[in-house]
Amino acid sequence: MIVVAQTDSAKLVITVKEFHQALVNGNTVSINQQTDKMLSYGHSNGWIETKTEMIKHLETGYMNYNSIKEDSILVMINGNVANVRFVADINATLNGTAGNFHLKVLEVWVRKGKRWVLFGRQAVRG
Repeated sequence: MIVVAQTDSAKLVITVKEFHQALVNGNTVSINQQTDKMLSYGHSNGWIETKTEMIKHLETGYMNYNSIKEDSILVMINGNVANVRFVADINATLNGTAGNFHLKVLEVWVRKGKRWVLFGRQAVRG
């Protein structure tokens, strides 16, 4: 039996992709577990959601993520904090209006025990 240990960076990339898939699936239970209570989730138009607002918007259908595709993921870990930068193509629907967005994203993840939780996110149009 061969056991290969994943690096912290590789584990975090998996976590990031799982979080994005939870957004697409509207899985608010998973999103609640994967985000910090002080989450600041910034969109490319300047709109900022708190954790409570993000979950409410997903539950009510005000915000729907139809697809999220990440590219060029770069992970930088310093102790219990990590910056994750990537380019994203996101198809989302806001209040009934669908759109495609090509974004440059920075997510800040914090390690709590053995898992990572999203603390902050900011996107700019790229």
